[in-house]
Amino acid sequence: MSRSEEPSAKAAVEWLVSVAPDPDACRWEWERSPLGVTLLPAGRSWDVLILPGGLGHPTLGVLGRLVARPGPVLADFGDSRLGFFVPAGTAARWLGTGVRGAGRGTWIVVPYPGRATGGVRWLVPPDGSGVLTDPAVLELAMHEAAAVVAGEGNEGA
Repeated sequence: MSRSEEPSAKAAVEWLVSVAPDPDACRWEWERSPLGVTLLPAGRSWDVLILPGGLGHPTLGVLGRLVARPGPVLADFGDSRLGFFVPAGTAARWLGTGVRGAGRGTWIVVPYPGRATGGVRWLVPPDGSGVLTDPAVLELAMHEAAAVVAGEGNEGA
């Protein structure tokens, strides 16, 4: 990690551990875990909407055109699923087919910001500012991405 990244990574860590029941234990787990991950509770400051990779990647591409910076986005091992950080309470109200929500009462695997891990990784790391993806903008991006994906599927027909 370069010196210019240190303040941002520190701010991101502080923002993430602020939801942990025991922030010190969370930091300890990140340092000691051979995988470089910890579990954090969703539903306090943020929820996570989990999209299949085939829709998630195009959605992230559309989001990149719609907003200056989306909220944090995680990818699991093999990029089979992407998790978009959205405001707390969103998962309970989300009705999208094929989209899983992690909200109050659920925990997610979170890698340390700025470090490579063997599994989950940040596609858009948190910057510590608390910026989250607006669910309405995410839904718009998903619709546009789904139309593009469906169009690609029809090209061979």
